[in-house]
Amino acid sequence: MTATVLRYSSWDAVLIALSFAYAAFLLTTPSTPLVAIGLWWTANTVAHNFIHTPFFRSRALNRAYSLFLSALMGIPQSLWRDRHLRHHAELHHGVHHAELRHGVHHAGLRHGVHRAELRENGNVRRRSIVTNDVVLETGVVLTVWAAAVATDATLFITAYVPGYLAGLGLCYLQGHFEHVHGTTSHYGWLYNWCFFNDGYHAEHHLRPGEHWTRLPSQPLANAPNSRWPAVLRWIDALNLESLERKVLRSARLQRFVLAAHEQAFKALLPRLAPIHHVTIVGGGLYPRSALILRRLLPDATVAIVDAKPEHLEIASPFLNGDIELEHRLFDAAVPEPSDLVVIPLAFVGDRDRIYRHPPAKAVLVHDWMWRPRGEGARVSWLLLKRLNLITR
Repeated sequence: MTATVLRYSSWDAVLIALSFAYAAFLLTTPSTPLVAIGLWWTANTVAHNFIHTPFFRSRALNRAYSLFLSALMGIPQSLWRDRHLRHHAELHHGVHHAELRHGVHHAGLRHGVHRAELRENGNVRRRSIVTNDVVLETGVVLTVWAAAVATDATLFITAYVPGYLAGLGLCYLQGHFEHVHGTTSHYGWLYNWCFFNDGYHAEHHLRPGEHWTRLPSQPLANAPNSRWPAVLRWIDALNLESLERKVLRSARLQRFVLAAHEQAFKALLPRLAPIHHVTIVGGGLYPRSALILRRLLPDATVAIVDAKPEHLEIASPFLNGDIELEHRLFDAAVPEPSDLVVIPLAFVGDRDRIYRHPPAKAVLVHDWMWRPRGEGARVSWLLLKRLNLITR
């Protein structure tokens, strides 16, 4: 049955079903996070794919679904589509042939879904965006908002509006970091599973009319790519060393990071055999791990290994002379003569090798929250950080 209703793939039924599920959650359990995350997710999955490969064979169903998405997202979809196709046109100096074929003729939206950009004498000429469908969809959005205010004005103002603005902010981050250093892909399986291959962004821009299910089968060999999904790519702009230096200047931040890390160490240390010697890699600057382990393991010898002598000099005043300071480069391929090795989040080297071949009997690895390995404990949601325990 789906083959007679859906134009491109029966997998689009999953997107349609999830959009209705999101609508049901909005009606029954509205909240600011739900609105924000739902708007961002819907914009980059359901609405985005509907722009390029409209789901239905029927013109009437495409128009009806466009109205539904307008009400769901609070954004007239014809405007959303027009803006998005301009984005493609500006990046490619004109709308890709496949985009025109799939996005316009197959859309089946007679009035409002039109060619967003046309080429004229080598220049981009914009069509008017005030169409019958834009007016109708805007009316639907305003009607839904008015009904929400009439039903519960406080909920609308305190939950929906902040969530709506936050969702637009997430969409801005997504679009900005997808292109700030050139059109960039992300090939992580989790993001592409949750976002229906949206991470194949360079591939999508080369073939904007290609169905989302086929993008992984045609990866670009030399496409710029990032280890982060676009919305988290700002992390690459952060310098962990500069953040460490901010901690050095704030007693309040020092207390916070000590408390957050100590609870993670306390959760994992009891699972280990007696520890007599600890090596902390890159523990210069603010030596939180050394301070915590000196307190939790008073009988153990604790040493900090750092390749930068200036970092050891900065850390020294915090340690009262009872921690060994070693100026050397840590080599993860060489076994470390310690009972426990602690690896920092800012470790420069092959972190995966450490997980595969631990350099000591026990290794505690500071890592991002979404990278669990072995046994682990959360450091802080605010820091997006966890502590993983690896043994051999």
